[in-house]
Amino acid sequence: MNEIRIERSTALKQKPDPSTLEFGKVYTDHMFLLDYSSEQGWHDPRIVPYGPLTLDPAAMVFHYGQAVFEGLKAFRTKDNRILMFRPDKNAERLNVSNERLSIPQLDESAVIEYIKALVSVDRDWVPTLEGTSLYIRPFIFATEPCLGVRAAKQYVFAVIMSPVGAYYKEGIHPVKINVESQYVRAVRGGTGFAKTAGNYASGIKAQEEAKHDGYAQVLWLDGKEHKYIEEVGSMNIFFKIGGEIVTPALNGSILAGVTRNSVIRLLNDWGLPVTEKTISIEEIHQASAEGKLEEAFGTGTAAVISPVGQLHWQEHTMTINGGETGEIARKLYETITGIQNGTLPDSYGWNVVVAE
Repeated sequence: MNEIRIERSTALKQKPDPSTLEFGKVYTDHMFLLDYSSEQGWHDPRIVPYGPLTLDPAAMVFHYGQAVFEGLKAFRTKDNRILMFRPDKNAERLNVSNERLSIPQLDESAVIEYIKALVSVDRDWVPTLEGTSLYIRPFIFATEPCLGVRAAKQYVFAVIMSPVGAYYKEGIHPVKINVESQYVRAVRGGTGFAKTAGNYASGIKAQEEAKHDGYAQVLWLDGKEHKYIEEVGSMNIFFKIGGEIVTPALNGSILAGVTRNSVIRLLNDWGLPVTEKTISIEEIHQASAEGKLEEAFGTGTAAVISPVGQLHWQEHTMTINGGETGEIARKLYETITGIQNGTLPDSYGWNVVVAE
């Protein structure tokens, strides 16, 4: 790994009140940049003051969408350590996305060191209030100016960071979700398993319509038969049906969530094995009608665990666990957040210490 060049900001920003933090509205003093060219490979790692990026109007990211990203968090513990939760999984998944988008691979261990260095420089931005964290957004985009349809020969890998508040301001609570019956997010053979910008752009319209109708999220069905459950907005989804915990199997159109992986590991260790399989929306509706749909919850970096209190599918409304947070969802939320913030022991070695 090349030595990281550090240019410190001479105009440090005033840090926001941690009790008023929103998601992705305020950014730290610095950012990380790394360039790629076909001649030099990845080169010139540097931490510089946060600021605008200058791109040629013909930069290929604008025209052909070669852009991938990740999302992870850093936490401040009560004894003032700074921890990152499972950054190795994010670095690994970043390269999965790179492969699908024909973007050059990155050294995963170097990616972790780059992020650690940036968090260390801006460590004062990791908030102290319970439930808050520093959200970390690594991303890669094509910068070569060319209108030919092909993979670019120049890229930038960047990392920016934003202090964020507790996802649940008043404690964990269930959400209402609309099962999408018109739009399609992804198909097998496409980019559904990659964390690429276009996947999220294609989901915005359905999300807007769902919010207009009073729903917090969209539950996507498969793009071919439009009957099999895939994922919820930016989260994976789990169900407890007749005592069995099930989640859609990774099939090439579903993102392999880091929180999803953590949840499966925990549940297995608690003697609550998870079955990964194809699940139809008809099965969920039938289970609800028979009183067997006991819990449902989404998993993702932002919310960690998001209990589902109601599912709306066509003319059917399914209320789950009386619209209350289930026992398993609550235990998972408390366990994962406890590991992340250092109040519970990390017996899995998931945390990476940035500073002590």
